[in-house]
Amino acid sequence: MAVVKKLSKTLAIFLLADLTVADIDYSQYVNLFEGTAGGGNMFPGVVAAPFAMTKLGPDVSSGTADAYSGYLPSGSFTGFSMMHESGTGGAPKYGVVSQMPVVGDVPNPLVDLSSGRASADQAQVGYYKASLVNGVVVELAATAHAGFYQYTFPESNYASIVVDVSHVLPSYRGLGWGQGYAGGSFSTFADGHYEGSGIYNNGWNLAPNWTIYFCGKFGQKPLSMKTFTGTNTTLNTYASQNGVSTSGTYRQGGVFAFAKTTVTSRVGISFISSAKACQSLDDEIPATTTLQTLVQNAKANWNGEVFSKVTISSTSASDLEMLYSNLYGMHIIPSNRTGENPGWVSTEPYYDDIFTFWDLFRCSTALMQVLQPVAYEEQIRSLIDIWRHDGWLPDARSSNYNGRTQGGSNADNVLADAYVKGVRGAVNWEDGYSAMVTDAEKVPPNNNDPIAPDSSTKEGRGALPDWLKYGYITPTFTRAVSRAVEYSANDFALYQVANGLGKTADASKYLNRSRNWRNHWNPQATSNGHNGFVVPRLANGSFVNQDPLSCGGCYWGDAYYEALPWEYSMNPHHDVATLINYIGGNDRFTDRIELMFKGGMVSGNSQFNYTIFNPGNEPSFTTPYLYNFVGRQDLSVKRSKYVANTYYNSGTSGLPGNSDAGAMQTWVLWNMIGLYPLTGQTTFLIGSPAFQEMTINLGTGKSLKITSTGGNNYSAYYVQSLKVNGQRWNKSWVTWSDVFENGGTMEFVLGSEPVNWATGDAPPSPASGDV
Repeated sequence: MAVVKKLSKTLAIFLLADLTVADIDYSQYVNLFEGTAGGGNMFPGVVAAPFAMTKLGPDVSSGTADAYSGYLPSGSFTGFSMMHESGTGGAPKYGVVSQMPVVGDVPNPLVDLSSGRASADQAQVGYYKASLVNGVVVELAATAHAGFYQYTFPESNYASIVVDVSHVLPSYRGLGWGQGYAGGSFSTFADGHYEGSGIYNNGWNLAPNWTIYFCGKFGQKPLSMKTFTGTNTTLNTYASQNGVSTSGTYRQGGVFAFAKTTVTSRVGISFISSAKACQSLDDEIPATTTLQTLVQNAKANWNGEVFSKVTISSTSASDLEMLYSNLYGMHIIPSNRTGENPGWVSTEPYYDDIFTFWDLFRCSTALMQVLQPVAYEEQIRSLIDIWRHDGWLPDARSSNYNGRTQGGSNADNVLADAYVKGVRGAVNWEDGYSAMVTDAEKVPPNNNDPIAPDSSTKEGRGALPDWLKYGYITPTFTRAVSRAVEYSANDFALYQVANGLGKTADASKYLNRSRNWRNHWNPQATSNGHNGFVVPRLANGSFVNQDPLSCGGCYWGDAYYEALPWEYSMNPHHDVATLINYIGGNDRFTDRIELMFKGGMVSGNSQFNYTIFNPGNEPSFTTPYLYNFVGRQDLSVKRSKYVANTYYNSGTSGLPGNSDAGAMQTWVLWNMIGLYPLTGQTTFLIGSPAFQEMTINLGTGKSLKITSTGGNNYSAYYVQSLKVNGQRWNKSWVTWSDVFENGGTMEFVLGSEPVNWATGDAPPSPASGDV
């Protein structure tokens, strides 16, 4: 059944009543439920500001499907909790510090207290509403470190609220990644408030025990309070089936009863102490705070910090909803936990909930720098500080713990991208480079992950021994080929930073190592009339006979991770001129990309939508734009617009698969802008803009204004001509300094037929040299 809808216009007007006429509420165009169905795994709950630590929302269970962000389109509410992630996969994380409203007395809080939906959930930026079958209406709002619950109960002798410290989001995949509860504390006080802590473990990054502290206060003193502990058989069965220790079935919490039909609850959280949780609660949500005020504050945060930075000329509701829903979706995580780091004392910023740089380095971090330069510098500094204290850069991180590394050490790419685009400020780049060298030269300890036991999946480059010995990776290591392609890009990242810092010998070494993807290129591998693909290679130097249309299970234990050999063969984006030469020249290169978009190439494999190109997996992200390297910018536009207009919309199934923490959103946002970044380089490949006018506020008085005339986003999208900063442009690429460093203008003329306007130099291929 349908379970989502937006707030009514009447309520929206009520919530925005205090805005001045001069204010523009861009938040009205955000569909909080974009990507919550169809595997998008988006979090539709309350995030009061970009990167806020508190993410307050519903936890829904179907009994069979993982609710990665807590939300599912159908199922029963098991609670409303303070912490979530968004657009993640693998296994759920968080769903902790939970409350559940119950009508009447609760003699046994260990039984199933879940409730179905009575009507569709509602949400806007800063607000969430759920109507339960038991007659309770739940409304939610939040701040950075605290949450606000407003319950409206039906008439009854008692209105009860169960606080379940042991509540977590479960996993039903059977991979041993399900979260566990390892104990905690829960205390009530004479004034009716409660404090405590919970210790949790596991989830998608296989984290060991971590602790969150909480402090809860109600709008009125409870009639009664009681605490509970215990276990139950259902949870014990779940634990044994999902590889979670039986300590994860231990239940703990409290039950609070009230005589009123309207009950409010305020909860603060902290990684440091319950006292700090109480302080954050009192500072951010004083006792007299109303739901309406919190919602208005959240809208103001998002309008000021995100939405107002990108404006367009279009008045189309669908255009506005696409733009602002995707801008919202890319800013939910990582979480800014500055001042909330329990691991070490530091004056540096601290960000957590990074999922994952394997997903984000291709186009998300580049857009973060454009839209959030201050926060982005903080994130770069945080990465380096994590290395200082934990010893490794994270490829992913959650609950203050690194993991998982799916391919390369891709934080290297992120640091290099920031460096070559001029991020300096308070960043210590000598330390940043040392962190990258750790990845490039030091083998990380094996964390003995059962799904890939050959080497570390926690951090670093687990297959480094082969990389250093052979210049390629043998099948001794899982994901050998995809790792090799990514290690090459990682080493190119080191080259870029070493070169910039004047470390000549290092720069030469890492530039040479960045070409090692070539050692996996088998010119005899054949598929669909094309020769040459990256394939596994044995220690004796021989190639494994590999079907380029097969990646086995395409998962942790296979030679290729989440993509086909065809896709990975197009991924050495720092060495494209070599790739073109290997494939057989411009025409063959063009034909190969064209084949990737032809239907029926992967017969019977619905995961790839019957094409080799897969819009839902990151190794295909750059492929539609590679035509720019061979003088066919028109085909880049044709294919990228097809992808954007076919696989994306602002509806519940509007993403082509898992959001991957905003990776999908940033891909389509770049398509709207009409550019695409090459990470670790200053190059942006030119596509075609979606709107007649877009202005991007770059901060400190700078802006990029993009205009188009003569066409539209759905058919007449071919570039006829282009001016950059008022000068006629004949290249299919621009650089950071051309349009972003000091701002600028891009004036497109569009039409319905292709024109060969990009007659200038091809985009740079910095690792290629003479090919």
